[in-house]
Amino acid sequence: MTGLRERKRARTHAAISEAAIALFLERGFDEVSVAQVAEAAEVSKRTLFAYFAAKEDLVVHRFADHESEAARVVRARPPDAEPLAALRDHFLDGLRRRDPITGLNDVPEILALTRMLLETPALRTRMIRFQQGAEQALAEALQDTVGVPALTARLAAVQVVGTSRLLLMDNSRALVGGQSADERYPEAAADAEHAFTVLSEGLAAYM
Repeated sequence: MTGLRERKRARTHAAISEAAIALFLERGFDEVSVAQVAEAAEVSKRTLFAYFAAKEDLVVHRFADHESEAARVVRARPPDAEPLAALRDHFLDGLRRRDPITGLNDVPEILALTRMLLETPALRTRMIRFQQGAEQALAEALQDTVGVPALTARLAAVQVVGTSRLLLMDNSRALVGGQSADERYPEAAADAEHAFTVLSEGLAAYM
């Protein structure tokens, strides 16, 4: 059972994040200061930085749970399932569910957040660190569950995470450009199938 202190921290974390996102979407990421976010959330700057190490983290933390998602899929797959097949199925399921991490979600607030991520250099740079964390977690999962050498696992992880990011970006740009998620879905699913087939064929001898 979650204690009172943990629940209070969770509420404060959520309040700061919600205030920040609302301001960023209204005025633009670069036009809002950390002090303005703290004021809107009714906390001090010191408190804000106790929850978020940098301004960019006020946005990117929304993706924090996804950083180790590919690794979790690999570790949780059935014993007879190949890692890439499990990752492909997971991505395709995400497309069907319109999971924002696939780029295929046109809910107005999420689409506005996607547009901000695409258009803000500081946020794109911060997402590179997110990608590197995903690569490391996936490489460790491949080493542990498949038994491949460290270098092979790292090479595979870079390709898988990079491919997923490419698919995400293509879908995001299509939706920001005016397509609906339903209109984009058939091409998004076909692209994902093709991308993971290419990965599977290229890595088959090593995985």
